[in-house]
Amino acid sequence: MRLSDIMAAAGLAGWAQAALILFLLAFGAIVIAVLAPSRRREYDRASRIPLDDDHPVTPRERTGDTP
Repeated sequence: MRLSDIMAAAGLAGWAQAALILFLLAFGAIVIAVLAPSRRREYDRASRIPLDDDHPVTPRERTGDTP
């Protein structure tokens, strides 16, 4: 008996379909959350951070490296 025969007889095809449906639901929820019009202002502000010279951000101090 081969491994493919054992796997075919195990009846696991339903789990693969359930996983696909769960993945599609999660992917759809993430896409809707990212493309929601209410988040547009937040993304516009974040997209301008590299060009903002009025309020420069200094890098954070690394902890634990200084004597």
